[in-house]
Amino acid sequence: MTLIKSISGIRGIIGGTPGNGLTPVDILKFTAAFGKWTAQRSGNKKIVIGRDARISGEMVRNLIAGTLQSIGIDVIDLGLSTTPTVEIAVPDEHAGGGIIITASHNPKQWNALKLLNEKGEFISEADGKEVLDLAEQLDMEFADVNQLGKVILDDSYLQKHIDKVLALPLVDVEAIRNARFRVAIDCVNSSGGIFVPALLKALGVETVFELYCTPDGHFPHNPEPLPENLVALAQEVITKKAHLGIAVDPDVDRLCFVCEDGSMFGEEYTLVAVADYVLKNTPGNTVSNLSSTRALRDVTEASGSEYNAAAVGEVNVVNKMKETNAVIGGEGNGGVIYPESHYGRDALVGIALFLTHLAKSGKSISALKSSYPAYFISKNKITLTPEMDIDGLLKKVEEKYQNQPYSTIDGLKIEFDKQWVHLRRSNTEPIIRIYSEGDSETVANNLANKIIADIKEILQLEG
Repeated sequence: MTLIKSISGIRGIIGGTPGNGLTPVDILKFTAAFGKWTAQRSGNKKIVIGRDARISGEMVRNLIAGTLQSIGIDVIDLGLSTTPTVEIAVPDEHAGGGIIITASHNPKQWNALKLLNEKGEFISEADGKEVLDLAEQLDMEFADVNQLGKVILDDSYLQKHIDKVLALPLVDVEAIRNARFRVAIDCVNSSGGIFVPALLKALGVETVFELYCTPDGHFPHNPEPLPENLVALAQEVITKKAHLGIAVDPDVDRLCFVCEDGSMFGEEYTLVAVADYVLKNTPGNTVSNLSSTRALRDVTEASGSEYNAAAVGEVNVVNKMKETNAVIGGEGNGGVIYPESHYGRDALVGIALFLTHLAKSGKSISALKSSYPAYFISKNKITLTPEMDIDGLLKKVEEKYQNQPYSTIDGLKIEFDKQWVHLRRSNTEPIIRIYSEGDSETVANNLANKIIADIKEILQLEG
């Protein structure tokens, strides 16, 4: 069994023994700690919760709601929802925080508690450490019967979220309606099966071919929206002669597209295309994480604006966006963060902006893709012994390439003209993840292989 405690929450495989899986004991402990932390921090005894459709969701929801009640906190329960919907609801409800019950793209045996602050944003590293410390202390005092919190069910946020998307100045419903798009969608039998069709209808898309839109948590394939998992969607696009395909992950914060010929638009290019549209209308800075495609930087600089990179992790991207006053940002995994809406990855916002962009471009989606700089990212890893000094190893690689532009804000990223390689240590196992990008698959793979060879040479010299 697996249980992973991180700054943003707790995730694990359902079942097992306490501390080794996501058991009721662990759920209660961390929920109580977060509730106590929220109340102490702000005096606000209200928390918004929502869940994706995975099989364990209702059970986990019941444990969370009951625990929060037991420490005197009121719960606003959105029911089947999405990560960005809960993020929007927290400040709208003037709540002290939020808990999203989702393991995002993980398979069905996983679930998680994602923790939000009063702004509806993921809690910081420092805040997360405080919550983890409270959970380990187990210094809890539960409310007496007259002080128990209450649970309020609120199913209005599907429409509220859609209304907020439609109200964005850069979303042009008329242009989308006039384009008469035929769209195939894959919502992996989670809450996207409710939210995405409703959004498309509101946007004026009359022809929607639905794949896996029953929100029962029985994922028909690995739920991460990667090319190898979207074979059925690609076939649906071709068979139904759709203009494009849309895929989201179980909690609807990641977004990717399929072209009219069944080829992949590429999740790295979701943010690139949306940023291109936003920058054409509202010039400004952009941000993505260090492992995301250089194409965003190229598009940004071509528009006369400035690109900045952040450490991997949504909270880090958001912080850098605020610091640089970015008008658009996100991550290369299909995560679009549009501050005009809110500071969180939001596939619904991404869909609306992308369809507006596509409609106004007058191009096919494959032609739109070909208008952007072409890059390929290679993802590799090298396994080391548990006692290996990984930080020391990365330092030696840094010294070897000290004459190249490089960054150490998150592992080590080295740039070679328009190519780059990013080395990051895993927080959970003795491996170094190696991401490299070039203008072809061969170039990217060769760069990765060169760095791997350098690491092996350093290890041999030390041995």
